[in-house]
Order: sequence, then C-alpha cells, then structure tokens
Amino acid sequence: MRSLIFSNNPASLTSRLGATIDVEQNHVRFLGDLILNLWDCGGQDSFMDSYLSTQRSTIFQHVGVLIYVFEVESRDMSKDLSYYRDCIDSLRKFSPTANVFLLVHKMDLVAGDKGAQLEKKRRELQHESGEVGVTVFGTSIYDESLYKAWSRIVHTIIPNATILSKHLTTFAEACSATEVILFERTTFLVIATSNPVQAESPFPPPRAITSGSSTPTASTALATSNGISSPPSSLSGTVIPGAEGGDAHKLNATRYERTSELVKALKHSCSRVREEFYALEMELPEFTAVLDEMTKNTYVLIIVHDPTIETAALKINIRLARQKFEELQSDSVGS
Repeated sequence: MRSLIFSNNPASLTSRLGATIDVEQNHVRFLGDLILNLWDCGGQDSFMDSYLSTQRSTIFQHVGVLIYVFEVESRDMSKDLSYYRDCIDSLRKFSPTANVFLLVHKMDLVAGDKGAQLEKKRRELQHESGEVGVTVFGTSIYDESLYKAWSRIVHTIIPNATILSKHLTTFAEACSATEVILFERTTFLVIATSNPVQAESPFPPPRAITSGSSTPTASTALATSNGISSPPSSLSGTVIPGAEGGDAHKLNATRYERTSELVKALKHSCSRVREEFYALEMELPEFTAVLDEMTKNTYVLIIVHDPTIETAALKINIRLARQKFEELQSDSVGS
C-alpha cells in the first residue's frame, strides 16, 4: 500500500513485495519541505504483541495519524478487534488527539453487495472504537478508493488547506473554470480543490493533531496484486444536457481519485520509455482540461466546460498565479 502511494509503483508490481517485518520507518518528503515520518507496522501476531508491550510507549508516542488496516475477509476478526482495541487504548494514553483512519482493505474480494458489507464493517468498527472518533474507508488497489483514503489522510496534516481551497476558488473564477484541483507532485494525492456548487467538498475540517510534520502510522496488513486505470472521462464527470438549475455538468464523485490514478499510470508509462511527464492538455467536445505545474511541488488541473476558453489562456493564468501559490505553499509547510 505504501509503495503504491509514495513510491509510484503500479499495483501490478506490489505482488513482488514481501510482508512488513516488525516496524519499517520511512521519511517521506511531501510538498517539498514537509517530512512525513511513516512507521509501517507488520500485522503478524508476534509483532502486534511486541507493539502492545515492550514497544508500546515508543510506537504510540507523538502520533499525528493512526492508520489501521483490516482485511475485509479476515480469518479471525475477533482477534483483529482485540488487537485494535488495545491499540486504541494505547493511543488514547500516549497521543489522545491523533486522527484515526480505518481502512477496510481488499474490498475487491467481496462477492456480494460491497456497499452493504462496508456499512456493516463501519458500524462494527465505530462501536469497537468507543468514544474515539474514526473515519472508515473501504479500499482496494484495483480502483481509486486507496487514493481517496490517502488524500483525506494527508489533508489532515496540511495546516492551511482551507486557505489553499479559498484561493483555488478565486483562481477558478478567474479562469471561468468548472473546477480546479491541486495535486502533490510526487504522489499525485489531492491537496486542495476549488468548491464547485454542484459537488460536496471531499475534505471535512481537519481535527487537531499532535505533531506538526511528524505522522507515524500503524497498520495490520499491506496490499498486493494488480490494478486498473481509469478512462479520461473521469476528469470531468458526466455531461447531462438540460440539468436542473441550468447547470449541465454533473461532476463525478470519484473524479479526484480517478484522475490521480490515471496520471500516475501515465507517468509510469513515460518512465518506461525513459521520458518525463511535464504537462497534459485535453480538448474534447464535452470539456477542456489543462494539467500543468503550479509550484515546484504541485500540479494544478483546470476543468473548463466553456468551449470559447482557449487552453493558452488557462496556461497564462497558471503562470501568473505561480508566485502566489509558492508563497501559500511555503506558509503551509512552515506552519
């Protein structure tokens, strides 16, 4: 899972990776100057026992975000929940203000109604969490769900994400754009978006965290196997002529994650032929899209449905906005 998000490996290569042994510590540079301290904890019984005894104060001290991974078809859910309750107790003692995200992973293995199964798991996990607020995601490396979860997770550690969204909204209005999305350059996770009236913001207000740039994590399993890419139409969503309220554009609810998945697949394809990815322009009958560098650590995607707006004009606006967003990004990682 970590290699998929932070190392730009496609899902097809994750089957070659071994299981996590004990605790693997990684320092990942995010948004240039923000260092994420990732503690990837193996989920085998012997390691879990060690985390909750001799390593308890080390593992759970100064945690900003806890990510706990459950397999949707676990062979021993009662034991998994027992370990989870112990982890939550340790977290409440050593890092009581940490954000907690629960990933119900390998949803692709569910044969029946995935939504009903996920809702059942969500209620069960919320009950087991007691008074601790948790956010539950169903994930799989075969679709965009993993990007959605991780975008929400990293969003909690960006102090001025709300200010970035406000400025993106202003930028979108200047471009007469339907929406503008800001991506982190390496991971292509969503940093912030403008706020189109038609779509609910994917990011709720972040809760307080304990460690500004340090975000140790814990998990019970890592993902393996193969993945798929998304069609270009996922950039914009579906065009519905004569939609209510005079707005003909219904935005796809998973557009951010699908775009991340699509662009990372494109970047990987470029690397295989020893070429670099720089920018992307698309002019289709339904919409126009421009993806270009906004700052040295971010990319911006502009979606426009007005056919009279030229891509050259959008690229000029990006160039003019770069200095302001460089300043905003510096404020973000420096906070």
